[in-house]
Formats: sequence, C-alpha cells, structure tokens
Amino acid sequence: MICRRRAWWLAAFFLVAACERDPTELRLISPPLPMDREIAQSLATLLAQNDNFQLTLTSVPQTGEAALDALLAGEADLALVLNYLPYRADVAAVMPLYPSVLHIGYRAGRDVTDAYTLLNNARVYAGEEGSSSRLMLERIVDRLHMPRDAFSYVERTTGGNLDDVDVIVVFAPISAQNRDQLAGFKLFSLGQPEDIGNGSIVDAAALLNPTLRPFVIPASTYGDANLAAVVTVAADKMLVTRNDMDPAIVYDLVNEIRRLRPALAANSPGLFDQFDDSFDVSRSTFVVHTGTQDFLQRDEPTMYERYSGVAEVLVTLLIALASAGLAGVRILKRRRKNRIDRFYADVIRIRNSVTAESSAADRARARQQLCELQQTAFDQLIAEQLAADESFQIFITLSNDVLEQLQ
Repeated sequence: MICRRRAWWLAAFFLVAACERDPTELRLISPPLPMDREIAQSLATLLAQNDNFQLTLTSVPQTGEAALDALLAGEADLALVLNYLPYRADVAAVMPLYPSVLHIGYRAGRDVTDAYTLLNNARVYAGEEGSSSRLMLERIVDRLHMPRDAFSYVERTTGGNLDDVDVIVVFAPISAQNRDQLAGFKLFSLGQPEDIGNGSIVDAAALLNPTLRPFVIPASTYGDANLAAVVTVAADKMLVTRNDMDPAIVYDLVNEIRRLRPALAANSPGLFDQFDDSFDVSRSTFVVHTGTQDFLQRDEPTMYERYSGVAEVLVTLLIALASAGLAGVRILKRRRKNRIDRFYADVIRIRNSVTAESSAADRARARQQLCELQQTAFDQLIAEQLAADESFQIFITLSNDVLEQLQ
C-alpha cells in the first residue's frame, strides 16, 4: 500500500513538472542611446518578473541598418528601431512602443535663418552610418539641394563629448534626462505651432513620409535649450523581429507587453500612453508579423459569427418560401377538390332528374349527360385541373353506377 501511494505521488510530481513550461529566452539588440537603452532594460526587468519570458540585451549596442543586419544574421531575436528605416522583406513589425522625436540642436551663435545656413560649414553629429537620424538628415540635405561636402560628419565622440560639434541631429524620446546632453545647444524649430495643418514644411514631410507626423516640443521642456515651443517631426519606435519567429511567441509577447504598459508608463511618464490596446500598425515600414495580426484580430468575429446574421436571414427566407409553397399546394388541392365536388353534384342532379315514370328518351338523355360529364372530367384531368386521386375515382365509380341504374 505504501509503495502504491509513493507511485501515485511520483506520477503526480512528474505530471506537474511536465506541465511547467520553461520561460522563452529572447535576445534584444541593445540600443546605443541611453534613453532607449534604459527603456529596453526596464522592459527586460519587468518581463523577468513573469515566468513566460526572459529578455536579455546584447553587449554590443547597434541601431538602424546595423541592428537589422544583426537581427537577420541570428545574433538576436528582437530589435528596437525607428519606423523610418527602409523596408526589408525578412523583417516583421511586432508592435510600436513609444514615439521618438527628431531633435536638431545647434550651438549658440550659428546662423539659423533656415536649414541651409544651419548646416553650411557645420560639424554635424547624426549618429552612426545607416542610423535613422542620418537617413533623415540626408533626406533634408537632398531636399535643400545642398552638396554633401558643405558640412562634415562627426562619427563618434570620445566618452560622449560633444564639444567639437556644431549641430546635433538625433531621434530620441521626449525626456527631461536629455537636458544634460543638450547642454550648450539650442533646439532648431521647423516652423511655428500654428503653421501645422496649413501647408507647412512639417506637413510636407509627413505627406512625403507617412511614417512621420508633426510634433511640438513644449516650451522649456529642456530648459534653456527651448525657451519657446519647437516644431519638429516624430516617428514610432518599433519592436521588430524576423518573419520566421513563432507566431505563438509573438502573440504572447505582445499580450505581455500590453499588460506591462502601466508599469512602463510609470517608469517613463508620457511615453507609453500614446498607444491603446488596439494599436495601429497600418503605417509600419515593415510587414506586420502574423502573431501580431492574430493578437489584433483576437476579438474579431469568427467566420460563423460574421455570417450568422446572413445565414439567419437565408434560413428565414427558406422557411417563408417553404411555407408559401405548402400554402400554394393546399390552395391548389382545395381548388381541385371544389371542382370535383361540382362533378359530384352534377351526377346526383342527373340521377335525381330520372324517375320511374321517366320515358326512355329521358333516360337516354340522362345517360348522354353523364358520358359528357365523364369526358369533361377526363379532359380536366389531362389539363391537371383535377387530381388523379381517390376523389376522382369516387366520381368515376359514382357516375358508372348511375349509368347502370339508368339502363
């Protein structure tokens, strides 16, 4: 008995152990910007509190095209990139996380009449080659018809020192933590807030690049860097993966990040309240992953539910047609019954018209009327005005009996 009980306990233990699922390990490419890296680390910490996922950041920070190359090479499973990079067929969007805003800073004393004079003969830091900031700057330069040698890039700064930089161009989330990095710079505005929606340059940028949208940095957000409101553009920071990622994993990841959104918003106020539960990915540069599509369509009606109303109408119409058909059959039978009843009445009338005192001529005339009545009945039977049923047989039997009587 004791051995049997132990066997049951062991079986239950192994059953529970089999039902437990190891957390899914995912690798996220570490972003180079401190603010983005802090948000990524916060996401990894919050996911670690749940047994479903374990998110780790790579040791080498990468962004832009380099991050996508590392993702496709299998060096990581996820990447946090701006929704401004060129389309790639093997990259799929998981979900937008937060908006990233274009910051254009310049040293005091530079001519800021327009963007051309701002960049002319300037030493510009715009991130690494292939980054979204540099792609944006190059598009601005092309629109200004400005030669590329009119300014020079500062590739990297030692220890983050920006003392030898005249202009800084970078996509970054809105945060007070950026104030230290913008020390000594002023933010360049692409227009006035009241110009938005009236054909301004930011409207043109958003029209030509649907992934961008106008954005206003409120006055004094960065202290002396923007004493007045600054008009610029913003794009979504997208969490992307490879197309061959398991849809079930992506579905669970999206659901988990959505659940953790209040905690992320508490750590980074003003960022994660931009998207609701049914976030819009219609403007994504990359195709939407099938796992994300399944999540977004989780509340959509099934095929049966979608067409159940139409099916109910069709069934109702079929029932109505069937009822109308049955009613028509009944009416037709009733009309045929009424016709045969008139033949009955004529047979009885002819029989009653002949008595014992009737002459042979009267009897012959009565027999002639009965024969004509039978012929009329057969003609209507052929024309389907009478039914070949028991009522017709009764009429024939009755008329034949009367003929025998008259003989």
